[in-house]
Amino acid sequence: MKVAFFGRALDPAFFDQMNKLVRILESKASIFLVYESFYTRIKEHIQFNKPLQILKNGEKPPPDTFCLISIGGDGTLLDTITLLQDSGIPVMGINTGRLGFLSAISTDETEYAAKALIEGDYSIDSRAMLQLQSPPELFGTINYALNELTVIKRDNSTMISISAYVDDLFLNTYWADGLIVATPTGSTGYSLSCGGPIISPESQTFIITPIATHNLTVRPIVIPDSSRVKLRISGRTQDYLVLLDSRSKPLNTTAELLIRRAPFSINLICVGQKDFYKTIRNKLAWGLDKRN
Repeated sequence: MKVAFFGRALDPAFFDQMNKLVRILESKASIFLVYESFYTRIKEHIQFNKPLQILKNGEKPPPDTFCLISIGGDGTLLDTITLLQDSGIPVMGINTGRLGFLSAISTDETEYAAKALIEGDYSIDSRAMLQLQSPPELFGTINYALNELTVIKRDNSTMISISAYVDDLFLNTYWADGLIVATPTGSTGYSLSCGGPIISPESQTFIITPIATHNLTVRPIVIPDSSRVKLRISGRTQDYLVLLDSRSKPLNTTAELLIRRAPFSINLICVGQKDFYKTIRNKLAWGLDKRN
């Protein structure tokens, strides 16, 4: 089987764990695929005893790739979305960062996860994506996000006005620093920090969350992800930023944004029992009360 690796800078403290990971995978892997930028950071420290193929940065893995292993935090895993696109290749996230909602496998679980992978003792968690349908040229063919689409002002001088429509029905005009349209996966990201609700991943919904709104009665709202969301922006400033996860593009206020659910999902590899509620309890320190 072909196993791909992707990551950013790797903490030297994880070199030993990654070598153990590679040794376990070598019992089944026929070839390892490593992205060039990641390989330059690890080649002096990680030994590969099976054939090795270096993938160019931004290159899509071969369609017969068994899985892609993301080593880093949630931001690293979000970067893999642009590589996998609609291929259906599953991704396993090993968390060497901080919280790690998406990269849910901790560094001390690396060997366990590798053994589970080669033994087939895992499940696939299919996560919905959103797509920026218009303007089509803004992000090209990679016009989708796993977490959220965000519209935000580019300077600190003034708020912007964002009129939102759901299936062509007027929802509200937000006077704010920006607006987030998030998937259930993204509900634990930027939307959460702006007061949005936590939504379980299987919920077929979008969350619309304002950023620093100048109206106390305006709150986040949850809508079906079968809806088409349209955003119109105005304000004193003549440009703003549109973000798809960690990617951003400037756009002037003459454009209109049309958002819908993407026609494909991203597959996350889960080892052990899949328990979203346990994850949020642990990651967000819920229940840290002496009465519990």
